[in-house]
Parts: sequence; structure tokens; C-alpha cells
Amino acid sequence: MKPSTKCVHAGSGPEPATGAVNTPIFATSTYAFEAFGRHRGWVYSRTANPTRAALEQAMTELEGGAATAAFASGMAAVNAVTDLLEAGDHLVAADNLYGGCYRLLTTITARHGIDVTFVDASDPGALAAACTDRTRLVHVETPTNPLMKVVDIAAAAEAAHAHAALLAVDNTFLSPLLQRPFELGADLVVHSTTKYLNGHSDALGGVVVSRTPELGERLHRVQYTVGSIMGPFDAFLVLRGLRTLAVRIAAHDANGRRLAAFLESRGDVPAVLYPGLASHPGHDVAARQQLGFGAMISVDLGTIERAEAFCNALRIFTLAESLGGVESLVCHPATMTHAAVPREEREHLGIGDGLIRLSVGIEDGADLEADLTTALDAKG
Repeated sequence: MKPSTKCVHAGSGPEPATGAVNTPIFATSTYAFEAFGRHRGWVYSRTANPTRAALEQAMTELEGGAATAAFASGMAAVNAVTDLLEAGDHLVAADNLYGGCYRLLTTITARHGIDVTFVDASDPGALAAACTDRTRLVHVETPTNPLMKVVDIAAAAEAAHAHAALLAVDNTFLSPLLQRPFELGADLVVHSTTKYLNGHSDALGGVVVSRTPELGERLHRVQYTVGSIMGPFDAFLVLRGLRTLAVRIAAHDANGRRLAAFLESRGDVPAVLYPGLASHPGHDVAARQQLGFGAMISVDLGTIERAEAFCNALRIFTLAESLGGVESLVCHPATMTHAAVPREEREHLGIGDGLIRLSVGIEDGADLEADLTTALDAKG
């Protein structure tokens, strides 16, 4: 079955009791037993809910894994992955991650007695050198947020597995349609379903897809024990979003390529960070392991004054956090998504005050290009 067909049909089927084509929203906390000691397969919605189960099945099919656990947010999903570790374990993480992940790993995860090492994961040698005999998890994003670095997933898997560690890959920026981490050796695939999978900026959630049933069972144990579950309404909305994922991703990818090329052609944009450009240092790896380049673009405008003028002049792009919706968004990482990262660390990584992140939507490409032109010409 082709990916576009899977998007429409994965995890769904006529609902047995009524024949409903769409999986209903099962808004219930508990389920009646048939008799003493005998239930119908459903007991309590923290443990399992039919709407959430349908989404979990859909994501298992789309990513090609063995099991999926759905959580209340993307951060809850990342936290669940760290809950697989024990005190004294070592975690190697990409040094460029979403700011909330940095905050999680440097505070709560560290307080649980887990040693965290941040490394430039786009450098396979540095990643391998950071792993030790205590390493039990390697966690990366690719492309990274917001510097758009590309991590060689196969090389990262080799480094992790050499130390009997798991490799978790955050696939939020590309979706299962543009990147297949399991085929490259990943053990866990993470998504913020809030983004492209939902696609309409109206639901929060996260999933972790596991390569093996055993890993899936461990994550489900974390899910129902901690209780950070995705609710049935959000699961319903993400399921709805999946049905149009293929057509949306195609439009996002086409607009992303167009705007990246346009931005690079301007002589007044110091740097355009987009793996689809031949000038990007990770272009060859991206072309090899990805099925497209997506719609996330970062640009360095040099100064915070120009970044502010640019953001304020936009009319189609909306200044807001998040990404992956049908509408185009613009974000200033230093004061928004990555404000939790200390300034000295941001500057060390290259997240300067002039850096802007674009989430390119599915509007007409010419309109988006015109909007960027007006904003680039704006004076602070």
C-alpha cells in the first residue's frame, strides 16, 4: 500500500457497532464489565481508549513500527522516552534541540540521576565519541530545530548500537512521508502530533513509535502509569489530519523549496538554512536519507532590529510559536521557542538574535514570496 493510501486508511475502518466510517470520539473515562472478572477489552481510558488506540495503530502503520503510544503533548512523548532510563544511565543528545527538550534534559531528566551529554549530532565522529559504556539512549532531531542541521541517522544508529544504546529520532519536521527512521536503524521515532500530523493547529499531542513490541510495551507502561495520555478529542483531530497528510506535505514541500531558493537568491539575506539547498552542508545526507526537504526554513537576518522589522511587516506569515499547520508561521527562536536555552549556549550554537524560523504553509507560493519580499524590504 502506497503512503498516500495509508494516510487515508491507516488505523481506521468502519466502527463495528454502528458502521461509522470515521472513528468516533469515545468520550468516556470508564467501561462497563460484561460480568464479574470479565471485561470487553476496555477498562479505563487512562489505560486505553478506542479513539486513541485508532491513532496509535495508524501511526504504527505509517512509520512501519511495531507499536505506538500517544501522549498529551510532544514534550510528554520525549519525557516518556527518557523514562525508559534509570539513574546512573548516560544519555547523548543533539546539542541543537527544541528549547523545551533542552529544558527537560537539563532540569527534570538530570535531577533523576541521568547524565546528559550534548553533542553536535551532525558530526558522526563527535556523536560516536560521546557514547560510553553507560550510554543507554541517543536522542536526535533531524533536521534540527532551528538550525536545520542534518543528522546521519544510519551513522547515529551504528554509534548507539555499538554501546547497546537505543536511538530515538524526532521526525516531527518531516513526517513519515519524507523520512523513514526505522529503515535507517532507529529504535524509537518521536513526533509532536501538534505539528504536521495534525496540520491544523487545533490539537496538542505527541507519539512515540517503537521498533519492537517489547519497547512498545515498556512505553505503554510509562503512558498509563504516569497518565500523560492523549485525550480522545485530540486523537480524533490528529486522525482527521492524517487523512490529508500526503496532499498537505506535497504542498508544504513545494512551497518550502520555492521560498528557500528565493531567499538564497536575495543578496541581503546573510544565511539561509534549508537542507534542500545544494549550499547546505547537510544537503548530501538529506538527499540520501530523506524523501523530500520539507517546509522548515531558518534565515539569519543579522540583527535583532532587522528581525523585528521583518516579523512586524509580514501579513500572511503569522508571528507565533509552533509549526506544521496549513498556515505559514514565523518565529524568533531566541525570544520564543529557545528562550529557555541560556544566551551563551544559544550564541555558541549559532542561534543568534537575527535568526528567524519559517514554517511554510500551503498558501499560494507567489503570495508567500511577495509577503517575504515586503518584509525583507522593511526598515526597522
